[in-house]
Amino acid sequence: MGPHYNVKFLITMTLIATLGGLLFGYDTAVISGAEQSLQKYITADYNSFIHGVTVSSALIGCVIGGLLSGKIAGKLGRKRSLQLAAVLLAASALLSAYPELLFFEVGEASLGLLIMFNIYRVLGGIGVGLASAVTPMFIGEMAPSGIRGRLVSWNQFAIIFGMLVVYFVNYGIAFGESATWIETMGWRYMFLTEAVPALLFFVLLFAVPETPRYLALNKQDDKAMAVLNRIYHSADHSRKVLADIIKTRNLEKNVKKTPLFSFGKKVIFVGIMVSIFQQFIGINVALYYAPRIFEDLGAGADASMVQTVVMGLVNVIFTLVAIRYVDKIGRKPLLIIGSIGMAIGMGGVSLLAGFNIIGISTLIFIVIFTASFMMSWGPITWVVLSEIFPNRIRGGAMAIAVAVQWLANFTITSFYPYMMEVSGAMTYGFYGLMCVLSGLFVWKFLPETKGKTLEELENLWTKKKVSSDELVTDAVLETK
Repeated sequence: MGPHYNVKFLITMTLIATLGGLLFGYDTAVISGAEQSLQKYITADYNSFIHGVTVSSALIGCVIGGLLSGKIAGKLGRKRSLQLAAVLLAASALLSAYPELLFFEVGEASLGLLIMFNIYRVLGGIGVGLASAVTPMFIGEMAPSGIRGRLVSWNQFAIIFGMLVVYFVNYGIAFGESATWIETMGWRYMFLTEAVPALLFFVLLFAVPETPRYLALNKQDDKAMAVLNRIYHSADHSRKVLADIIKTRNLEKNVKKTPLFSFGKKVIFVGIMVSIFQQFIGINVALYYAPRIFEDLGAGADASMVQTVVMGLVNVIFTLVAIRYVDKIGRKPLLIIGSIGMAIGMGGVSLLAGFNIIGISTLIFIVIFTASFMMSWGPITWVVLSEIFPNRIRGGAMAIAVAVQWLANFTITSFYPYMMEVSGAMTYGFYGLMCVLSGLFVWKFLPETKGKTLEELENLWTKKKVSSDELVTDAVLETK
């Protein structure tokens, strides 16, 4: 970090905000340890598709939370939106652990219990969808341009760390216990543990301010300046940043009727496709069904959990690689390199599955795939989404992109058990094809955003829609 940044403030702000990412990872991965217990208790009388939907039902909430995130972040602000997400996640943790509360008897599976469990998981999903959109938005709007990629990438580190933590928590809960205890009580503790980080997140958010861009776009310039002075050591630099933000505010009245497409359709298209590719390459199938995948590959139940933890450690290490190089190499090269690595990994898994070869070679290709994802599409998707949308449409555009991402996630995850029943080689081959297409898309359509301020990035999309002369004219009129 440069000497003109307040390093302590930026690190504190990022660490607190990325608890939203940790909860994102925790909530989406906690199901992995409980999945087989749920199949024996809640979805025992239903087919594999219903079980797949139950495992991924939180993703329905994620779609809803993603869609609502733009309006909520616009009304409540970024900070209070994250606090709302924390409350929803805490409530979901408690209710998912004890879905029989009020309506049902413990130990008696029924359609009503199945529905209520899914409703409670959807509730948490709304919190995850909200946090997944607002956390990178919050960090991106706070961070100086030269380190924005690194700071936003820490959100992905927190997501993966959350998944790793929950793998250890699930393993710790299940270790040494009988299968019967896990199926009756163990899975409940797995869900219940999420309430702890959720409540911690809610409390710690009181220590961070609202973002200067949200404050300035809502004409609270004095408050925005106060926050900028906490970010930068130079008051002159703070005033320059505020002036740039004010310039982007000036056309607000003109674009209110068509805010989403006021900068053209291409920026929305790029955001949506980046989100879709991040899911269609199949990463969340590997994360949600990790223990079962390793069991299917020939590992015992305990060995599968250990291999899942090993995979989690690989994820953390390669996310750190992305954090180190995202502001040096750039977003676009890392995404393309990642796509190539992922295609090799998934292609290898597909080929081995086709020849019914199961063993250490399959594990190696899975690790190649996940490592490639974690150094590229994992963190950098969120960096790109926090950057490419202009200030005045960021909330709404981010909401669309994140909702589409979660919808794609739900689709891929729900159909995975069915696709595997048809053909494992075909399933992994499809993900491999998506890896190839993701790299081609980035090469053709995605602009490089490294080192530019959020206001400078508007020029990527305003060349045809709004001339720089108009922005300058509006800025002069505003000051008058």
